[in-house]
Amino acid sequence: MEDPVLQRKVEEWLKWSKNETDNKEIQALVDEGNADELQLRLFHRMEFGTAGLRARMGAGYNMMNDLTVIQATQGLCSYVIENIPDAKAMGVCVGYDGRYNSKRFAQLTSTIFLNKGIKVYLFSKLCPTPYVAHCTRHYKCACGVMVTASHNPKEDNGYKVYWSNGAQIISPVDKGISAHILGNLEPWETSWDVDFTETSPLRKDPFDDIHTRYQEDVKLLCHFSEKNKCSPVKFTYTAMHGVGYLFTRTSLEQFGFPPVIPVKEQVEPDPDFPTVKYPNPEEGKGALTLSMKTADENGSTVILANDPDADRLAVAEKANGEWIIFTGNEIGALLGWWSWFTFRQRCLDTPASECYMFSSTVSSKILETIAKKEGFNFEETLTGFKWMGNRADTVLKEGKTVLFAFEEAIGFMCGSTVLDKDGVSAAAVCAEMATYVYNEGKTLKGQLNDIFDEYGLHVSNNSYYICHDQKIIKSMFDDIRNYNNTGKYPESCDQYKIKYIRDLTAGFDNSCPDNKPLLPVSKSSQMITFTFENGCVATLRTSGTEPKIKWYTEHRPDPASGMTRSQTEAELQDMVDSIVRHFYQPQKNGLIARTS
Repeated sequence: MEDPVLQRKVEEWLKWSKNETDNKEIQALVDEGNADELQLRLFHRMEFGTAGLRARMGAGYNMMNDLTVIQATQGLCSYVIENIPDAKAMGVCVGYDGRYNSKRFAQLTSTIFLNKGIKVYLFSKLCPTPYVAHCTRHYKCACGVMVTASHNPKEDNGYKVYWSNGAQIISPVDKGISAHILGNLEPWETSWDVDFTETSPLRKDPFDDIHTRYQEDVKLLCHFSEKNKCSPVKFTYTAMHGVGYLFTRTSLEQFGFPPVIPVKEQVEPDPDFPTVKYPNPEEGKGALTLSMKTADENGSTVILANDPDADRLAVAEKANGEWIIFTGNEIGALLGWWSWFTFRQRCLDTPASECYMFSSTVSSKILETIAKKEGFNFEETLTGFKWMGNRADTVLKEGKTVLFAFEEAIGFMCGSTVLDKDGVSAAAVCAEMATYVYNEGKTLKGQLNDIFDEYGLHVSNNSYYICHDQKIIKSMFDDIRNYNNTGKYPESCDQYKIKYIRDLTAGFDNSCPDNKPLLPVSKSSQMITFTFENGCVATLRTSGTEPKIKWYTEHRPDPASGMTRSQTEAELQDMVDSIVRHFYQPQKNGLIARTS
């Protein structure tokens, strides 16, 4: 090899890694003389962010593999020891899903903590992500790690980190862990000894206890168990080839429901996800085709779908012979209404001012609208449940009540037992809500319309383009900040006048007196929000886990305008078309359109 620096990197990898498959992959690239691929894999590291790591599995520092999991865990372990004096007594929680290598990555993670004398609650079986969040909080662990790539393609895996409060890590913890990873790259002598997880007296198996405790806590969210037993609704359920079936089936049984109708081809964990192109129920009918077929064959009118690690929930309903797949914003509106309705049924003495709901800044503001009328508190956070979970933790410590939180990407937190999105409990709550609504002679779609009639119409239009080139993405957003080379942000988009602009990348918000945004600023991701004079809000942002440039738009017409839903949808679509044409410029930037 001609490049001595690259040669040293290859030697370093082969010295540090003990995984023969990974080493053969690197050696094959050496034998091929593929310097470009070797440089990509060995000179670039996965960025520790979005509460951990997520990437394609393979050999190299920019991928998920034994060595990078060891390096991440050594950094996490070092940071925990330095910052949490009681870490050994508190212990850590480690769980894993059904993807390739998930169990091994969990064992490697556990081995490192065990060899530092730290107790480890390592799940003995596959578990949903909410169980790790629940376990970390219930046992008051120093931290928790869930090995999962959630709904990503089968080639990926990930490493999700919870802090001692049971919420995903945020700054400065993530930055501190990242620094400690870079300071502990060479594997420690005992880091590869996965057999130690079977012999160490410090290893505990929390599966049975947490399964029982979690399901007992889920039952506290149930209000009409007797009516649930004779529900007029038949529920079809899919785990999307993930871990959810056992746990979600149990949660519905806790609510009194008869067994759900499973999509048999998809209820068992399968890391190949053979029946779906993407194991993501958010992707629409393509992901729910088998669910609809199963439901039709069994006379079922409501589908409940978890993603592979069961932290998210999709819902579909058959009405007038057609299947309707609800958006995350629509499910959020339904569950937000239900959370307030059921809370008021049982807690008449608790002032509304003591109650909180949250949603992310790119999600519908329907909760804000409901809160203004009903008197409870609503707060907007940055995108991602790590922000809502940590804010909920702060509010709970103040003695307040957290009723509900959601993000438009079908993530829902019902109650506050788990300070993260939880598709297992959300499925049971949604089933009870559907049962109540149907007993009232309505459908979920009809109830959603009733919510909009009472609180005001909210119409969303969200989608994305795919782009793998970070330079193009940065250039696109920089062009918006220097619109038409004027040195300023745009003042309009076609005929639609812009009232406010908030740029959480650059730290600008002209709706604030000093032009400084109230929400935290991060230069590591792109995010610009436009508030138009007609009331529409549009946010353009990059994804933290996928090569997507997303847009999130919501139109809330003034009731006095008399705009119908169809008129609102038409105007919003025209605005989205304008945003794509002027800001995204897909042909110029070579963006790939969403296909589903």
